[in-house]
Amino acid sequence: MAADSAVSNGGENILTDSDDDILNPNDLSEVLAAGTKESHDKAENSPFVKDFLRGRIKRELFKLGTTALYYVYSAIEEEIEKVKDHAVFAPLYFPSELHRQEALAKDLAYFYGEDWESQISCSAATQPYVDRIHEVGRDDPVLLVAHAWTRYMGDLSGGQILKKVAQRALKLPPTGEGLNFYHFEGIHNPTAFKRLYRSRMNELEVDAETKAKLLDEANLAFKLNLDVFTELQEIGKDIEEEVQDIGPHAHGDMGGDISKCPYYAAKMAVSGNTTYACNFAKTVLRQSTVQVILATLVAAVAGLAAWYLM
Repeated sequence: MAADSAVSNGGENILTDSDDDILNPNDLSEVLAAGTKESHDKAENSPFVKDFLRGRIKRELFKLGTTALYYVYSAIEEEIEKVKDHAVFAPLYFPSELHRQEALAKDLAYFYGEDWESQISCSAATQPYVDRIHEVGRDDPVLLVAHAWTRYMGDLSGGQILKKVAQRALKLPPTGEGLNFYHFEGIHNPTAFKRLYRSRMNELEVDAETKAKLLDEANLAFKLNLDVFTELQEIGKDIEEEVQDIGPHAHGDMGGDISKCPYYAAKMAVSGNTTYACNFAKTVLRQSTVQVILATLVAAVAGLAAWYLM
């Protein structure tokens, strides 16, 4: 199915007109995707991420996570501005579409108040991540491609799920306060934009040795990000705060079967697929709050429904 979408890069309009890419295993985007799968799975299955996806995210911990992101994106975008005209990085320069520092500043102002800058600090696990970004920006700016790909494409994808979970679990305003980070105002079609970004990556003139270095750097970025997750998980053990268990199960609990994903099941159910409608219903019924409500209703009508349940 074709879908026409225009996105801008430095004032230029670029039209993408196909949902299907002709991909080659040697394309940079494919090299990074395949070569970081294990690292991606580790991050996705970390206790912090799994708890987050289940809605078990504490407000104070969410604030600390937002703070960590602020320092990481500030570093990335500071270095990107220095190399925006670099032959390798220039095709991936999309400040109005991707840059997150300003959005994160708004979120921190919402959580901490106008003097938020005086209340935050770079954590012990975040600092090495920030230092590494500045190091590659100074010594080998081509490697910024790996950091940009890891962060922006990941947050543009999975971040949309996290946004919905956080909004419900933390009872954040429906108008988006505290969640500006997840709102890419300059991107109206995320799928088309990711396709464009991927094609730009694949057109970069990088040799096999550079691709290998970029893959190593992307895996390092995942590792540094996982270190931040681990730190947040440890900090969270000492934070007492009531949270709702309203989120879906992490993909890691699905054994690689996407049909068990509640979002995928919901999508298929809406499309009229009865199998996935059942899967979606099962997913909903697994939620503790739903189970309590259902148990109460069943008890109230047990006599009338006995013939049906036998």
